Amino acid sequence: MVLNEPLISPQSIDGLTAEQVASFSKNGFLHIKNFVSRDTVRLFIQALQRIEANWIAEKVDKINGTPIKYGRDEHGQLIVQRFAFASLFSPVLSTFLQSPELQALTTLLRPYEGRISEEEKDGLVVNHYVRTPESNFSRMGWHTDSPRDLFLGHRIRPMLNVGLHLDDCPQSNGGLRVLPGTHRQNTLMTLFRKRQFIDHRPDRREVGFDIEAGDLTIHNGSLWHRVEQSPKLGAESRRRVMYIPIITGDYQPKHAASKTPFYHVLGAKILK
Repeated sequence: MVLNEPLISPQSIDGLTAEQVASFSKNGFLHIKNFVSRDTVRLFIQALQRIEANWIAEKVDKINGTPIKYGRDEHGQLIVQRFAFASLFSPVLSTFLQSPELQALTTLLRPYEGRISEEEKDGLVVNHYVRTPESNFSRMGWHTDSPRDLFLGHRIRPMLNVGLHLDDCPQSNGGLRVLPGTHRQNTLMTLFRKRQFIDHRPDRREVGFDIEAGDLTIHNGSLWHRVEQSPKLGAESRRRVMYIPIITGDYQPKHAASKTPFYHVLGAKILK
């Protein structure tokens, strides 16, 4: 597995350029093109397909207390729509999370000390969006990632949401939308600027992305964002994204006996 080199330059700061750091501080997000090669993307997809086959065969419903979401693809075949802790089931994915290029992104959380949480929260999450006439999980309303800390009983902690995209997805085909600068708002606005997960309405200030497989998007956990539904059906609507959360705070690993966090129970009701 070989990563490409857009993060590395003679003027870089821990792998990120001064311009990237300044842009992230101002806007709360970055889009890094060709973070991994298409060959590496195919390697990751193969690893996920092996995990998916095993989980379906074994009827896995939770990993470390986190529910696994299932759905149907364009052929009516059962698929995993939301993986959790995926890297714990694949040496290839686990090795990727330990790569220096990913570790360098913790710079964006300074002065806090960030880490890639392979065994915390929901670990390496992979979402598989595909729109069919029967699908009910092909988009996601406006939200921030901060409220889950409150549900866990502690204050909001700085974090990054890092997405490695496994499919091409131009803006015209839906995908990620963000509201620049909203990571610098107060706590009240972080929680209540919009109706979390329920509000799907476009915002005139939102920014979308022309994504290619292998691209990386990074956003601050307090940044308002949503996932726009694809206007297409079937294979053309497919979006697979690996989410690498970089978090701060006390180390709190999950295990087989971990309870299901309340925000998953609430989220299932909202997104139903």
